[in-house]
Amino acid sequence: MADQNLPPTEEQVLMITPTAISEARKLMELEKKENLFLRLGISQGGCSGMSYSMTFDDQLSDLDREFDFDGLKVRVDLKALVYLKGCTVDYESGLMGGGFKFVNPNARRSCGCGSSFTC
Repeated sequence: MADQNLPPTEEQVLMITPTAISEARKLMELEKKENLFLRLGISQGGCSGMSYSMTFDDQLSDLDREFDFDGLKVRVDLKALVYLKGCTVDYESGLMGGGFKFVNPNARRSCGCGSSFTC
């Protein structure tokens, strides 16, 4: 497994930390469905213009790029990949709440909640 402190290689395009992989697997098991994968994406909206999205999905698209992170299948459509290239997805827990966090080197600005950005 690659060092999570190093930037992703051209082949990797994006990174998911071991903590985020573990948490995504736990949540996926609760879904009790076969052939699920984690879909990462973006949508228009949010305080800064675009918002990150994470869902479990079982519908494949010809426009998806698939990644494997220690057995966790992750898909990103090509349009979203333009904005997520170089991104690291992490999971943080804390007394005041936690959750998945996107660290995006392409974001010129992001909001305080961390779920929206501008490129």
